[in-house]
Amino acid sequence: MKAFRLDELEAERAANDGAYLQFLKERNMSAGLYALDAGDTDPQQPHNEDEIYFVVSGRAAITVGMETSQIARGSVVYVPAGTAHKFHHISEDLRVLVVFSPPES
Repeated sequence: MKAFRLDELEAERAANDGAYLQFLKERNMSAGLYALDAGDTDPQQPHNEDEIYFVVSGRAAITVGMETSQIARGSVVYVPAGTAHKFHHISEDLRVLVVFSPPES
């Protein structure tokens, strides 16, 4: 079993001065913690993998393809592989659990 604590993942991510911390990589999936602070710009480009975002905290909007939705704690968003997507109008520090399948390369 592999078990993780969000507070420990956030501390590790912050200590490494990065917006993204991959904490799990298995044969069929990988997972990470993505952080954007209020007012930040999301630099993401489309990925080769399907993604699921689970919003742990914060408020923002996300645009996936041509659709935009408001998100907050508890929101879950699916992004198909190759689809343009961005978080924007980040009004509260955003912390998002990201699951990639297959694993992010």
